[in-house]
Amino acid sequence: MKFEDLKITLYADGADIEGMKEEYKKGYVKGFTTNPTLMKKAGVTDYITFAKEAVSQIPDLPLSFEVFSDDFDVMEKEAHVLSELGDNVYVKIPITNARGESSIPLIKKLSAAGLKLNVTAILTLEQVEETVDAFCPGTKNIVSVFAGRIMDTGVDAVPVMKKATELCRKKPGTLSLWASCREVYNIIQADACGTDIITVTNNLLAKLPNLGKDLKQLSLETVQMFASDSKALGFSILS
Repeated sequence: MKFEDLKITLYADGADIEGMKEEYKKGYVKGFTTNPTLMKKAGVTDYITFAKEAVSQIPDLPLSFEVFSDDFDVMEKEAHVLSELGDNVYVKIPITNARGESSIPLIKKLSAAGLKLNVTAILTLEQVEETVDAFCPGTKNIVSVFAGRIMDTGVDAVPVMKKATELCRKKPGTLSLWASCREVYNIIQADACGTDIITVTNNLLAKLPNLGKDLKQLSLETVQMFASDSKALGFSILS
């Protein structure tokens, strides 16, 4: 399969503004997501400044920014601040807070207010169903299922994603998303599931040119890489 054969939409997952701008210019990424962990890794020191720059540089594609608070009342206030940054902003709300308390009441409230939501950290079909039911008809939303983390537990995420996609399609305007992509093949899997979106980190996006590549040619390129690195090291086994 080649990249142009894919029906799924690719979103870039990260918080490095320069990397986001670079992927935006390439044209095949159709949205961007980030989260507090990615911001920490990228060294973001001012959330609102970062978010405003992202909206300024990427004004015409969906951008998902996550609330930071673990308190639902504060989350609600943060959600409105983030939403007002741009018409293309989706506010990420975790499915529970850190104490395991459900975010569904907040999701219902924010959706009724017309905010575009991206509900995140979902790992069960029950959570998917509750989330879809919470969305107000006529709103635009994303349901982010962490398929990679499901598979980290030894469970096949493909059946989960197929069912999750079915559930999302019961509410017009709601898109399913395969989150925590671990390898390029996950894109193929997500596409086969009919999933609407997959989030991909920049290091995996760089591997997309390998899609459909002849394996014999890839074998040769691998050996050539080994040969080049061996020469650069200057080691000698035979003295």
